[in-house]
Formats: sequence, structure tokens, C-alpha cells
Amino acid sequence: MAPPAASGRTPVGAQISRRAADRLRNGQVWVYASDVEAVETGDEKSPALLPVADSRGLLLGTALYSPSSQIALRMVSREAIGEAEWLGLMEERLKASIERRLPQLKSQEMDSDSCRLCFSEADEIPGLIVDKYGDLVVVQLLAKGLDSLAVRETVVRVLRGDETLRPTAIWERPDPRIRELEGLAAPSLEPLFASDPKQPKTATEFRLNGLKFQYDVNAGQKTGAFLDQHANYKAAQDYAWLLAPGGRALDVCTYQGGFALHLARVCETVTGIDASRASLEVAERNLAANRDTIGDKQVDWVEGDAFDILRDWSEAGETFDTIVLDPPAFAKTKRAVEGALRGYKELNLRALKMLRPGGLLVTCSCSHHVSWVDLEGAVAAAAADTRRRVRLLDRRGAAPDHPVVLNLPETEYLKCLVLEVD
Repeated sequence: MAPPAASGRTPVGAQISRRAADRLRNGQVWVYASDVEAVETGDEKSPALLPVADSRGLLLGTALYSPSSQIALRMVSREAIGEAEWLGLMEERLKASIERRLPQLKSQEMDSDSCRLCFSEADEIPGLIVDKYGDLVVVQLLAKGLDSLAVRETVVRVLRGDETLRPTAIWERPDPRIRELEGLAAPSLEPLFASDPKQPKTATEFRLNGLKFQYDVNAGQKTGAFLDQHANYKAAQDYAWLLAPGGRALDVCTYQGGFALHLARVCETVTGIDASRASLEVAERNLAANRDTIGDKQVDWVEGDAFDILRDWSEAGETFDTIVLDPPAFAKTKRAVEGALRGYKELNLRALKMLRPGGLLVTCSCSHHVSWVDLEGAVAAAAADTRRRVRLLDRRGAAPDHPVVLNLPETEYLKCLVLEVD
């Protein structure tokens, strides 16, 4: 530890490297464990909050502390604050975060009753995810410093207090991988709030872009669905209507049919591929719920490995007017990027082989470590190998309720290219 602070300086809870201090001064909010030079926690073994100082002992602010995580510190204030002040700040920030989303929820044009209400660092509450699915709200606490009754009570109070939301139940849904990395307590099986405590609601129907989707708090990936793609669902529908109306569409890694059902509004036949039978069963229920909107369009689901199916179909001469590629994250670490790019190139190469001239390719990556240059390079390499000319029509990211903070590159992860293929 540093020696006792001189006059005008603040005692250190966590002392960090010069490199990390420079990043914080430039707007970053994470400090990695490798940049923590010393920690003094006092009487508490693992306090939720720690003051943070540079190697000279100058105060940089206060951070949530995660002793077992690679991300040891997440800044929440540029001042020294205690728990009461932090809870008050969190309440203010969560209210502001919800307020920013209300125009989206109230928009008749968007016709959606679901969105991300809080996006962690992007809304100045590191580690907090809050998603609204119809009348259910799902909370994720992804940082050790948030793992407390006081934090949960604050979140519930804000969510229940908003007149627009009016949730019938609020559930906490942990991320198993993050729970292990952060050393979080075992989650409660009870809801954080339920209007009917004896029979708390766990399933509902929610709406995105005028389409209906089934939701079960105990099933699915992430918090249950992929709200970050909802604007891209609509964009894919609109571009398919422009380039290939009434055509044949393929949705690869369809999950619960998000892209497929939007495409079915403008395409005559749609096929969705996914490796998960459970996801496709939900997709079929979503299809049934939207027959009044989609009509008698032919929509089929195929269970299997996307790489195997696309290889077989491309070699067999199958053709489509629109193809969407929305695979899971191939690169969860920097080390995995090289292999991920091989995977992206292969999927795009197979798609390009099957697209008819003038067709639409919508290709996505949800890996933060895969840059725009990486993704576009993989698609360009696939285009060169297949001798197809590809025009870039649009670069898209996550929906507006998943905002990107320019000096926090970690908030930008989803990348979506909209391409016309000659």
C-alpha cells in the first residue's frame, strides 16, 4: 500500500496503476485486477464499494468492488461516496434510464411493449441489466458489488413506482457464467416482486414491431430473448421488401423466430434454422400467435448445426432471395477472434453461394472482440472466394435501448451488415 496520504490527498481503498488511472480519466469505468496495485478493505473482507486512487494517492472516485473477478473495479462516482449515497445515485440513474425509454414504449409506430430499461455501464449503473417483456420485468445483477438486499430493494422500488411499467412480477435471472466469475450468491427462486405472491406470473406474451412473442422467465438465453435485435428485425423486413418482395428467405440461428417472423410479412416462404429444439418449439408457438398478421405464408423450422446445413444446402444448389445470419458469439475473448473469423467467413461464404443475384444478406456478429473491420473483412473474403459483388447498404448496431457510449468500447458489441449481393 501507499504511505499515509499527505495533506490534500485521500486515503486509498484501492490503488491502481498509472495506465489504469489514465484510462479512467479518459472516461473508462473498468479497472482490471492486473492494474490493481494494492487493496485495503479495512474490517470488511469484501466491501461493495471502495474509494479508488492513483499511485500517488490522488482520489479518482468510488467503485463497485469484485475481488474474484478480472474486472476488479467498476467506477460509479468521481467522488468518495458511501452506500447511502450510492443507493440514492443508483435510484436517480435508474429512473433516468427508464425515462429515456418511455418514448419507445409509448410509440404507436414502433408498436412494442418490451425493451431494455437499463443497460449497465451505458446507463451509469455498472452490472445492472433490466429488461421488460410485456408485463414482466427481468433483472440481472452482474457485479459482486450489487449483490445485496439494499440494491434489490432499490431496483424494485423504482420499477414499481413507474406508472408506465406497472409490472405484474419482477424476477431476478442470474447469468450462470457471470455468477461464477463474480462469486455471486445463489439466486433466490422467489420473485423480487409479484402482484399475486401466491401464484407469481412466470410467462407472458410480449410485442415487438407489432408481432407477438412468447416469454418464459425460466427458459431461453440471456434474459430470455434478444431485445437488442428488435430494430434490426424491422430493418431486415423493410430491406427484404425493397430487394426481394415475395421471395424465399432463410434465417440462420433463428432462435425463437425473430428475424423469420418479420421476414414472413414480406416473403412467401421462410425457413428458420437452429440447433435448439426447445427454441424452435417456441418459434412455432410464436408463428401460431402471428398467423392473423402473417397469413398463410409457408414458414418451416429446421433443427441442426448451421455449418453442416449450409454446407449441404449450398452444395446441393439451394437458392434464396434473402438470408439472415445471426450466430451466437464466436469470440468471447480476444484469443478466440482468429477462430471466430474463420467461422464468420464460412457462414457468409455458404450464404453467398445460395443467394440469387440481387438478393439480400443480413449478417451479424454479437462478439465485442470482433471489430467492424474484422467482420467486414470476413465477409469481403467470402465474397472474393465466391466471386460475388457485395454492396453495403447499411451498418447497424444494437437497438437504441442498448446505447453505445463512445469512450466505453465494451458497450458496442452487436454489429449488423445489410448487403445487396449481385
